[in-house]
Amino acid sequence: MNEEAARVGSLTGKTAFVSGSSRGIGREVAIALAAAGCRVAIHGRSASNAGQVAQLLAADDRHAGTFLGDLSEPDGAGRLVEEVLAALPSIDIFVAVAGADVLTGEAASWSFDRKLEALLAVDLLGTIAMARRFGTAMQAGSGGSIVTIGWDQASVGMEGDSGQLFAATKGAVMAFTRSLARSLGPTVRVNCVAPGWIRTAWGEQASEVWQKRARREAMLGRWGEPEDVAQAVTWLASAEASWVSGQVLPVNGGFRRAPFPQPPTVEHSERGTPA
Repeated sequence: MNEEAARVGSLTGKTAFVSGSSRGIGREVAIALAAAGCRVAIHGRSASNAGQVAQLLAADDRHAGTFLGDLSEPDGAGRLVEEVLAALPSIDIFVAVAGADVLTGEAASWSFDRKLEALLAVDLLGTIAMARRFGTAMQAGSGGSIVTIGWDQASVGMEGDSGQLFAATKGAVMAFTRSLARSLGPTVRVNCVAPGWIRTAWGEQASEVWQKRARREAMLGRWGEPEDVAQAVTWLASAEASWVSGQVLPVNGGFRRAPFPQPPTVEHSERGTPA
């Protein structure tokens, strides 16, 4: 485990559930929370990927359970919450990272409408269903913290199909987060992390045009890494952020709108996402 992550804030004695924690940003969030002392229950669709993360956490006695489920299925989110709450005495922290990957693999060639359907089902409706149910359980217990994942450019917009897709879904998540915080306060804090250009699966294989754009649009001149997002999530979940709720925290290296010379002709605005 990372000692730097542990310094973010002690979460010893807390139990967290992180959706979409078998890979990418979710995996790093689970690891960071565990390093801060939290016992973490993980989730994914792949038993193999989830098992690898479970082994990492178990090595430090931080594994609280593994749950498999497809959030794109009807009531998949509801069933997942029921399984988690039935298996664990309580949940102190819920982090909604699970998202549909429509930028890599077969999904990259899907139509706009099919991509939108997938994003709405997992990123938006899945997040809403789980956050509401976990929030209600936390309210009835000893309180807790919920962190969702948005997108830094949802509030300003970005050209192209992907800009429209993620602005619609992640913008809705950000708005929902602010309202849920009002509904669940004062016992449950709800916040959102809005990542910028993060080097997830798509970022690793992006063309040089997009590599340059990612660096140019960050004041810090580099891609963000999944660990950068994980550190922000861990802070928001910790007692150090006990006076923070209903907020959207951009984690983007200081976004700046920079001229984009010539958009690619194949797709119109592919970018890294928090999935």
